[in-house]
Amino acid sequence: MQVTTKAIVFSAIKYGDTSLIVKAFTASDGIKSYLLRGVLASKKGKLKSAYFQPLTQLEIVANHKNKGTLETIKEAKVSYHYQTLYADMAKNAMTLFLAELLGNSIREEEQNEDLFEYLIASLQWLDMNKDVANFHLYFMLSLTRFLGFYPDVYQIDKPYFDLLEGEFVAIESLNPILRGENIYYFKTFLGINFDAMHTVKMKKTNRQELLKSLILYFELHLQGFRKPKSLAVLNEVFNTYV
Repeated sequence: MQVTTKAIVFSAIKYGDTSLIVKAFTASDGIKSYLLRGVLASKKGKLKSAYFQPLTQLEIVANHKNKGTLETIKEAKVSYHYQTLYADMAKNAMTLFLAELLGNSIREEEQNEDLFEYLIASLQWLDMNKDVANFHLYFMLSLTRFLGFYPDVYQIDKPYFDLLEGEFVAIESLNPILRGENIYYFKTFLGINFDAMHTVKMKKTNRQELLKSLILYFELHLQGFRKPKSLAVLNEVFNTYV
């Protein structure tokens, strides 16, 4: 079946000498993987390898057989041209990290309009704004709402957060627990929106500790979730430039 849909690229892996296998999240059918034959060799074709950088927003014409096999793309064009995402070193490191995170987190091969619109709006916000040091933390926390394990805030006044149970608690247990400065920033991000992120002042060590805890939260609630390999690069760039 031929479909025209918007899509967000999560990854592109070289296949053979001239082809790519692209994983993308589509507005029409959720996660799809495509085999782009000869795209690395062709200079005059309708598909350009530059279109398939991490988190590129595309409009594609594709053939979807929906049989769990690799699909094909007939045409593609960039639907939103990023101004800073690839040029800014910190944003580029964040882009690689988020693309890997999303590829490890989203597996559904079905339409999810709310999640797709959240990703589109979030990435465009990241592209257009300067104060983004806390973006990935807020983004990950908000993403859990769509993945089914958003923190239960009913007892947010409690002093600890149980990462395994996903709720605030009065006393510590043997489960992984957020406490101290970690819980303070965690609660702060639960109570703001994107435009208020820059008001949260964090030391680099606090930012890394909370990120480490959020990754553990994902690992505990998403079967098969793998810690992004690009995490080390993100931390290195943020330690140096942010």
